[in-house]
Amino acid sequence: MLLQSKEQKSLCGLLENEKVKFIIFATGGDFLIEMLPYLNWEYIKTLPPKWIQGYSDITGIEFLWTTILDTASIYCQTIKDYAMHPWYPNLSNALEFAKGNHPDQQSFPYHEKVDFSAKENEDYTYQLTQKTIWKNLYGEKEIIMQGRLLGGCLDIIQCLWGTKWDKIHEYIEKYQEEGIIWYLECFEISTPELYRKLWQMQQAGYFRYCKGIIFGRPLFVKEDYEMSHDDAIKECMQNLHIPIITGADIGHIAPQMAMVNGAIVKIVSKEGKGMISTFLK
Repeated sequence: MLLQSKEQKSLCGLLENEKVKFIIFATGGDFLIEMLPYLNWEYIKTLPPKWIQGYSDITGIEFLWTTILDTASIYCQTIKDYAMHPWYPNLSNALEFAKGNHPDQQSFPYHEKVDFSAKENEDYTYQLTQKTIWKNLYGEKEIIMQGRLLGGCLDIIQCLWGTKWDKIHEYIEKYQEEGIIWYLECFEISTPELYRKLWQMQQAGYFRYCKGIIFGRPLFVKEDYEMSHDDAIKECMQNLHIPIITGADIGHIAPQMAMVNGAIVKIVSKEGKGMISTFLK
């Protein structure tokens, strides 16, 4: 069986219930990783695969869902966003993937401003006031990259490095012919810390077979040493000689695209706009 706390029993019940095909998490949570020692991944492998969806700290389960179970997962909004009416297209797209469809996703023209003094709308509508611009980090006129998608919230992925659940090398070796497209976004980080995290990933070999990286909008960034978020990425990653996109519709600042871990994606970024095509295979 799985296990043990109230939260773990709830997840266990959903995984074992044959009528449940799709699990959308309610929220993230700073201490979600405490569940991991109690999850029996070998047992989960024996159960029929299910779609799961969430973001932020839910990376702690979703990332392992893909790297340990080799099962696709959807990095997108949690269930409360589905209270809005009508749904914003990103929410519908996520459900289409869960149905087995593969809609192309265009970058959204505007996104929310980080403003925690504002009262949350009762209908959960997005307040889209900021123009969205995808940036090709090294000034390329156009970026086109294709590979198998893997990623999530960098704050949480780092917690898994070197643990017994760290199966990144096995995963990327398995899919080396297709290559890996990493997508990453941060909840809260300083720019030197971002540099160090990316440096650590390089030295650990996690970017082996990497075809490109796409970064979402970070929520809280402390820019130390007059170094911006993009500067930190550029300085640390330039030796990899791979295409890198920043400012994409991924992560904590809505709206975010539905990123399907484990799927083959083709990503195009040109003139500040982007498109992601997703193939479930």
